[in-house]
Amino acid sequence: MSVITASYARTVRKESGGPGLLLAHGGSGSVDGNFGAILDELAAGHSVVGVDYPGTGGTPKSDEPLRLDELADQLVAAADAEGLETFAVLGYSLGGNVALRIAARHPERVTALVLTATFVRAGNRLKLVGDLWSGLAARGENELLARLMVPLALSPAALEGLTPEEVEDFVRATAASVPAGTVDQVDLIKGADLRAEAAGVSVPALVIATTEDRLVPVELQRELAEAVPGARYAELPTGHLPFAERPTEWAALVTGFLSELRVG
Repeated sequence: MSVITASYARTVRKESGGPGLLLAHGGSGSVDGNFGAILDELAAGHSVVGVDYPGTGGTPKSDEPLRLDELADQLVAAADAEGLETFAVLGYSLGGNVALRIAARHPERVTALVLTATFVRAGNRLKLVGDLWSGLAARGENELLARLMVPLALSPAALEGLTPEEVEDFVRATAASVPAGTVDQVDLIKGADLRAEAAGVSVPALVIATTEDRLVPVELQRELAEAVPGARYAELPTGHLPFAERPTEWAALVTGFLSELRVG
């Protein structure tokens, strides 16, 4: 396989000198947005590297359609640039698809997978939601998009625990932060089918299902766990945003699994 030049903006935390851990963020997210709340915990025992996909975080939007292979290879290229020979991969939402593709394309490099709030295939419901998500983003209807996504992203308990003013603040913040790469990344979500890659996983894997998730149904997450040979399965009672609702518990599941394996 040819050498890929790292060109995506990256986040690096290597002060612990621990084993490698790559972070693959979700669609319309970023490394900081999806992992910032648990980055200190992850970096305490691992050398952490993550990249922002085109059109999110610090990476400019691409003029070409996004390909899952490119996202996977760019994350590995960032690991190469930071001197990481082997690594575990923590994938969140769409990032779980990226993690599975990394394991398929670079099996000699991957030591473990942790897949959170993710799916092995999109399924009809997620495809239909994705049509609305990308369609509203393409037309710049960011407020309507936020009003669609907020009740899908938050658990019912978290949403109902907000005051009306807090709900409107959350909607405004969500609308103001729709990244330029949203349509391209949601297209990858809608076309997702990683069943072959999942079946070929040969390293320890943990699937963390977000059981109050209204965006990625828990049934799809359980299907993923069943598709990965020997995968462990854990549940987190949160919506699609574990970093917002239950960051401490999420970090503990990830670091506990990796520490138990003594891998990176």
